[in-house]
Amino acid sequence: MISVRDLQKTYHMGDIAVRALKGVALEIGAGEFVAIMGPSGSGKSTFMNILGCLDKPTSGEYILDGFQVSGMSDDELAAIRNRRIGFVFQTFNLIPRRPAIKQVMLPMMYNPAAREVEACAVAALERVGLGARIHHRPNELSGGQQQRVAIARALVNNPAIILGDEPTGNLDTRTSEEIMAIFQELHAEGKTIIIVTHEEDIARHAQRIIRFKDGHIIVDEPVAARVAAREVLAKLPAEDEEEDA
Repeated sequence: MISVRDLQKTYHMGDIAVRALKGVALEIGAGEFVAIMGPSGSGKSTFMNILGCLDKPTSGEYILDGFQVSGMSDDELAAIRNRRIGFVFQTFNLIPRRPAIKQVMLPMMYNPAAREVEACAVAALERVGLGARIHHRPNELSGGQQQRVAIARALVNNPAIILGDEPTGNLDTRTSEEIMAIFQELHAEGKTIIIVTHEEDIARHAQRIIRFKDGHIIVDEPVAARVAAREVLAKLPAEDEEEDA
């Protein structure tokens, strides 16, 4: 689904060149659930923006579902964003005065192939458990409900990939788990899910964790391996117990 080779991104701030990505290479298969982690300034957000066709690399290749994305025009990138990728942001990015159904219909307005726009929007809201809230505005919804609207909006064009940029960052623990349960369901249905998060508990919902530091990938491992290692360590006797023995 996604192939990245020697991806580099340099930003110029006056006379200063800031290298945000320094030769990143990876593969993400169709239907994978991946969490991207790393400290501020590690390059993870830049990488996510390039994956989402919101930014272009300085050099290197980005191949998305067989398409060479890194050389596309702005119009071609916009079409990819609209039809192949669904976005879920930390701040929800909802329009204040629009009801939920209008929020969800919006991506379809830019999709010439869209049909039965209102019915599809209702179905997407029902899919995330908001069938009874389709006419509510953002100020009439809780934070978790607003994020569900954002997920419905991301789903309405039936994209193959869902990108989540800190999708639980503004939510409490219980609501975060509810939102991640929706992502798990989407993954089970075959969607490719890629999220950026600072939270280890959220990252453990994924199959695979990729960690960035200083523009490089420093860790790329399956979650199962980390969980198994943690369980083994938990079974070992504590140091003081060994001394007592």
